[in-house]
Amino acid sequence: MEKKLEALEEKYASLAERLESTEIMSDMAAYAKCMKEYKALTPIIDKYHEYKTALADLKDAEEIAAETDDAEMRALAQEQSAQSRLAIDRCLGELKLLLLPRDPNDDKNVIVEIRGGVGGEESALFAADLYRMYAMYAEKRGYRVELLNYNDTELGGVKEADFIVSGDGAYSRFKFESGVHRVQRVPETE
Repeated sequence: MEKKLEALEEKYASLAERLESTEIMSDMAAYAKCMKEYKALTPIIDKYHEYKTALADLKDAEEIAAETDDAEMRALAQEQSAQSRLAIDRCLGELKLLLLPRDPNDDKNVIVEIRGGVGGEESALFAADLYRMYAMYAEKRGYRVELLNYNDTELGGVKEADFIVSGDGAYSRFKFESGVHRVQRVPETE
């Protein structure tokens, strides 16, 4: 994994140099492609730098603990060593997740369609709750919600609601939300 991260770090540095060059500015398609790749590598490289810092801190703490005669200094160095080990383990776990292959559709936008099913007004009330939940979730994550179609009922329910969720990673957050949702609850209409 270390070699792969070093190769990604070199690629990241070369992308940064390429983005600064004047020749890529003339070709907007190449610039956009290069910028997208650079942006995708940024969280991995940031986490790798955090990992390398934790490794250096661990090495320094172990050297201090081995060289010092002061008991208080040795205790501080051992505490720093333990914290560095925890940081290394955490960084390694996060790096493993970041290095997993991405779905090529993850950065696309999503169209969400909500329909009240069988159950009359009660299903329409649930559909309204579902629409509000998805819209609030999308806005909290920083996505833009654009309402396409919204047909409500007299009691505040929703017969149908169609909206677009747009932003980086919208599909990655909503791709598992397809299908039929069934809820059994105490009806508000009774």
